[in-house]
Amino acid sequence: MMNVLSKIDADAARIVKVEHRLVRMPLAETILWGSGRRSGTTRLICRIETRDGGIGWGETISLIDNVPAVFAKIVAPLAVGYSVTDAERFHRHVLGAGYYHHKRAAVMAISALEAAMWDALGRRTGMPLWALWGGLWRDRVAASAYIFVNDPAKVAEAAKRFLDDGFETFKIKIGVSPESDLPLVEAVKTVAGARDVRADVNGAWTPGTARRQMAKLAPYDLAYVEQPLEMDDLAGHAELRKCQTVPIALDESAYTLSDVGNIVRAGAADVVLLDPHEAGGLWQVVKQAAVCESVGIPVTLHSGGELALSQAAYVHLAAAIPNMTLAIDTEQTYLADDIATDGPKLVRGGFAVPDRPGLGVEPDLDRLARYEADGISGAYLDPEKPGWFPMKPAY
Repeated sequence: MMNVLSKIDADAARIVKVEHRLVRMPLAETILWGSGRRSGTTRLICRIETRDGGIGWGETISLIDNVPAVFAKIVAPLAVGYSVTDAERFHRHVLGAGYYHHKRAAVMAISALEAAMWDALGRRTGMPLWALWGGLWRDRVAASAYIFVNDPAKVAEAAKRFLDDGFETFKIKIGVSPESDLPLVEAVKTVAGARDVRADVNGAWTPGTARRQMAKLAPYDLAYVEQPLEMDDLAGHAELRKCQTVPIALDESAYTLSDVGNIVRAGAADVVLLDPHEAGGLWQVVKQAAVCESVGIPVTLHSGGELALSQAAYVHLAAAIPNMTLAIDTEQTYLADDIATDGPKLVRGGFAVPDRPGLGVEPDLDRLARYEADGISGAYLDPEKPGWFPMKPAY
């Protein structure tokens, strides 16, 4: 790889143009979860161009208004003049522009541009991204069946459909009420049998509720319970690991590289869910995974409604990272459409690994125009319940 990179003309690889837009992709089925109701996913899509005409595409999750604002006012202007080889330096430059105080306000905006840099570099070298990150560790990436229903009968129906489609891992959202937690898990386990089942609480439990609910969940032999407590409560998660046997996974607690370091130091998780959009880039996830690998912690990927560019990035990461041994989350089955026709497709509960240069995706310009949005809507809250908002913890 070093020989390939040494032949790159750094001046020709400098970014001269950055374009971006918001797209909102409708969902084929409304998603219900502990923080509200979603009927679509909003993503920021960017395209960069280098001095010699090379291009790169990137995508990031866009849940709140700081994402397009930080991208337009900080990320895009700073990117002009950067070589696409310098993703790490660019990430640090944005943080150094004042966002080291506000990492969580910047990481999603950084991620779109950083992915475009990697895509441009891969296209320039003729190599898929997994080849730039150490090579192919696995040639197929398993995905979990994601279930967003708060009715045991409907959960069982959804689980059966996923099972028939070839999924071997299932994930159910709980944390809506103490009465519904166990029936929802039981509905999935009844269908899934000995296959892995995960339950995501989204930080809805108090420490006391967590101890009680985990004891009740123990007989179901869950692969893990995700984010049972508030995201800042690493000490509580560490105690919860000690007092019961169900593995604990952390997601919202694990945005940045520093977050993951703190989780490991605290002994707060058995599994860590990573997300390049929440970490500030693809390379940051590679580093986060390595921190976890050093202490034997397996990792997987969180899903926030990825479209083709980000879904491809996920598959490249999972293909290259040894300790990403767990099925990755995906919401692809809920999308009404996509921004490209050549992105990774779910087949029998998994993704084939792309072998084309860069991300291996060419966005469809007509689809980008069709789904372009002028703002973010429907990310949180529930329009059918005016005045309602989620409490963390809720019970």
